[in-house]
Amino acid sequence: MYEINNPIKTWAEDDRPREKLLSKGKGTLSDAELIAILIGSGTRKKSALELAKEILLASNNDLSEFSKNTSMSLCAFNGIGAAKAVTILAALELGRRRNEFVIKDKMRLVSPELVYTYLKSIYQDLSHEEFHILLLTKNNHLIKSSQISKGGMSNTIVDSRIIFKEAIENKASGIILTHNHPSNTLRPSKQDEAITKRLVEAGELLSIPILDHIIYTENGFFSFAYEGIL
Repeated sequence: MYEINNPIKTWAEDDRPREKLLSKGKGTLSDAELIAILIGSGTRKKSALELAKEILLASNNDLSEFSKNTSMSLCAFNGIGAAKAVTILAALELGRRRNEFVIKDKMRLVSPELVYTYLKSIYQDLSHEEFHILLLTKNNHLIKSSQISKGGMSNTIVDSRIIFKEAIENKASGIILTHNHPSNTLRPSKQDEAITKRLVEAGELLSIPILDHIIYTENGFFSFAYEGIL
C-alpha cells in the first residue's frame, strides 16, 4: 500500500501558503512557500510546499541559482509538468523585468559601476553568452537597451550594422557595448578586443561614440574605458 501525504488543505490555516499570505502578508512567506503557491498542487506523496523545498534544495537554496532553471530542468522534478514550469518561469521573468524598469527609471549611466548594476537585470542567471548595447542621450540617460545577439557558452556574433541602425533610429548620442562571460572570466578575449576596436572606428565615422565596453560576470566586471584600452 502506498503512502498518501497529507494535502495542504488539511494543514492548520497558518501553515498554508495562500492563507498565510492573505492573513499575514506576502513578506511573511518563505521562498519555498512563495514557490509552492506558483506550483499550486503537489503529488500523492508530496505537497506543493514539499515539492517547492525539493526544487530549492537542488539549487542550494539559492534564488540566483533557482532562477537559472529552464522548463526542461523544472520538468525533471516529479510533480512539475509543462504548465507549472511555465508559471514559475513567467513569475521569474516578471521579477527580472520589474528590476530592470526600476533601475532604468532612476539612474544615469555615468560610471562602469552603475552600468554593471544595471546589467544585472539583463545578464544575471544566464548560462549562455549574449551581446547587448545601451543607447544613451548626451547626458548619459538610458534611452533603451537592445539585444544584438545570443550565442553559446563562450561566444556570440556581433553585427555592426544592427548596432548603428539601432543607435540612429533611437537618436542615441553614445553607445555602451556589453556582453557577459558565463565562465566568469574577467579578461577580454582577442575576439572581444577586435570587435571593440572595429565598433569604435565605425562610431567615430558616424559621430556616435562607443563610450565603453563592459564585460559582465557574476563576480564583477571588466571596463574597456576604465582599463584605458577603448
